[in-house]
Amino acid sequence: MERNVTEPLANEEEINRRHNEKMARRKAARERMLATKTEERGLLIVHTGKGKGKSTAAFGMVLRCLGHGMRVGIVQFVKGVWTTGERVALERFGNLVTCRAMGEGFTWDTQDRARDPSYRLVLLDELNIVLRYDYLPLDEVVAGLRAKPRDLHVVVTGRNARPELIEAADLVTEMTLVKHPFRSGVKAQLGIEF
Repeated sequence: MERNVTEPLANEEEINRRHNEKMARRKAARERMLATKTEERGLLIVHTGKGKGKSTAAFGMVLRCLGHGMRVGIVQFVKGVWTTGERVALERFGNLVTCRAMGEGFTWDTQDRARDPSYRLVLLDELNIVLRYDYLPLDEVVAGLRAKPRDLHVVVTGRNARPELIEAADLVTEMTLVKHPFRSGVKAQLGIEF
């Protein structure tokens, strides 16, 4: 029984042809969907949940904005004056970044940097904790966030985001804890937690 050596090649060509057709249909569908997305505006983004990564994800957005030459304002509400790796790294970006760490507890930066039109992104790190303990009036904060400049992105982090903030937000991500080394007696690690 003689085997046809061109048969596998023909099958491969048919597989490639079908794959190319399938990908062309997907591309066309994607382009149709993207054509309907025309609004451009700043977003209110909330990172919440018990899992690690809320601030880390937000600082990833900070880095992305800096890569595009955008000015960024950061207020760290709970982290206080202790040195964090992100603050040290961000000092290298000079006047593109303004970073304020709130000292002894939960206080508000009285200059309300979210209203400065030269900023493209404002990170309110751990604001959810401040709101949870009623250190700031929730209604006023949500009203201020709703009244932000149209092209300003604001990212709010921290556990237990209030329902009113979630309702006002454009994008909400909840980080879920699956496993954490702290539960096994491992202390906070330089470069991982701070």
